[in-house]
This record gives sequence, structure tokens and C-alpha cells, in this order.
Amino acid sequence: MNENQRRNALAMVVLLATGGCATGPNRNPQDPLEPLNRMTYRFNDALDRNFAQPVARQYNKLVPQPVRTAVDNFFANLGDVVVMANDFAQLRIADGMNDFGRVAFNTTFGVLGTIDIASALKMPRHVQDFGLTLAHYGVPSGPYLVLPLFGPSTFRDAAGFGVDQYASPITYADPAWRNSLWGVDFVSTRARYLNATSLLEEAALDRYLFTRDAWLGQREAKVRGEKEEKLPNYEKDQ
Repeated sequence: MNENQRRNALAMVVLLATGGCATGPNRNPQDPLEPLNRMTYRFNDALDRNFAQPVARQYNKLVPQPVRTAVDNFFANLGDVVVMANDFAQLRIADGMNDFGRVAFNTTFGVLGTIDIASALKMPRHVQDFGLTLAHYGVPSGPYLVLPLFGPSTFRDAAGFGVDQYASPITYADPAWRNSLWGVDFVSTRARYLNATSLLEEAALDRYLFTRDAWLGQREAKVRGEKEEKLPNYEKDQ
């Protein structure tokens, strides 16, 4: 990310965050549990600063970029299995067949998903989960909820997260392998967004409000089926 891109991104962060603060002392009606959520947010933030970020920095330092990409692709391929199941649950048959094809091609020709063959074949990756499936059938989101370790959610999406975890292929691996895979996935994911954290800290704003409002806005856009904007490559300059 060059200096101009960095300034523009920071300006967008400030704009979004101050927009989220515009309600002043009035509590956001979507967040009636704000005192409890802030406590959980502080716990997660302390864990992130003291454990997750240092481990992620070492991961980026020690693991070559091609290996990190292969790891990301491997877990994305496993995630496509859950996406496919939710496509079919929402009767999005075309998307489901596309994602079935993604899993089939990447698992076989892509060496267990470490190479993203499907994207090269113009088979797009979709974003679906059981929380969105529940929303598709009219289940309201319920209050905003910060989950210990897992972060922003709502009552509906927390329930959906549990179902998605049950549907994930990793869940059925031998416990030793399962726990190791969960750990590697966590570190790999956290390592991709180290610079995003640094950018947010530069704004010196209420990071809880920004995280909440940005997450709720993004989630609502997904429920409406709006195309998700591609995030900047935060791995650059790490």
C-alpha cells in the first residue's frame, strides 16, 4: 500500500468511524448489550495484542509468501464446502453447483486446495454462511453480540456460526489434527490483516464503535446480496 492509498484508506476509516459515533450518548438500538460487549471486546483486544499479533508477525516473517498463499487456499477450499451447503439451503442452485465445482477442481487438480485452480477457470468464490441462510428465510438478526475469541456477531449469526462449524470438514478430523488445523487457520487469517489493525490504530478513534458499525454495515450488505468490495492487500509492506 503506497502513501496515497494509505492516506485515503485512513480517511475512509475516520469517516466511517465518526459516522458511527454520530449518535452521541444515545446507545445504538442494535447494541443494547454494549457494556457487556465492550468488556468482551477489551478481552479479545488484549488477547490479540499479547498473543495473536506477535504469533502472526512471526508467521509472516518465517513462512515464505508462496507457502502462506498455499495455506490460505487450503482453508478457503474447506470453507467453500460450507458455502456450497448454504447455497443449496437457500436454493441458489447455480451458485451451489459453481461452488461444488470449485471444491472438486481445487481438491483434485489443485493439490488438496493449495492451488486455486477454480478461480483461474473463472469460477467465482461466493460468500455464504448459515447466518445468511437464516436471514434469507426471514430470521431477524437480534442484538449485536461480541463473542469471546471470535469477535463481532449477532444472536442470529452466532447460532449460524455454530451450525457452520458443525458442517465444516475440519470438525470431523481426528482431534489432534482438528485442533492443529484450527490453530494454523487462525494464525494464517490473523497474519493477513496485521496492517489493517495498524491502520485502525492510527486513526486514534473509538475502535469498538468503528468495528461494530463497520461489521453491521458489511453484514447488512451481505444480507441484501450486494457485491462485496475487495479489501486492500494488507500483507504488503509487512
